[in-house]
Amino acid sequence: MKLQTSDRKKFRVSNKLKKFAKPGRFRLSVSRSSKNISAQIIDDKKSVTILSASSIEKDIKTLNKKNKTELSKIVAEKLAKKAQEMKITKIYFDRGIYKYHGRVKIFADTLRKNGMEF
Repeated sequence: MKLQTSDRKKFRVSNKLKKFAKPGRFRLSVSRSSKNISAQIIDDKKSVTILSASSIEKDIKTLNKKNKTELSKIVAEKLAKKAQEMKITKIYFDRGIYKYHGRVKIFADTLRKNGMEF
């Protein structure tokens, strides 16, 4: 079975992260669509999602957002706040099939400003 280009990209990035993962660090997986962005912190050892944040959630959807970049900042701030409550500061950033550019880069920079290390 031949994999599509997007699947190959996703496996390539995720497997590199999993190969060098240290215990005590979790993986932050980002996914975006043309209108929304979501992220989740995953424990790969147990295969469990610990935290998640999305622009589809009610409290974020009710905010007056001007554009998608501001939406990325809001979701990143919410995820960082949840992570600090659970005392998670060190993570691996899994960008998936997306380039580290635009909304994904803004998302990562906002996480760094709010105390996350990767």
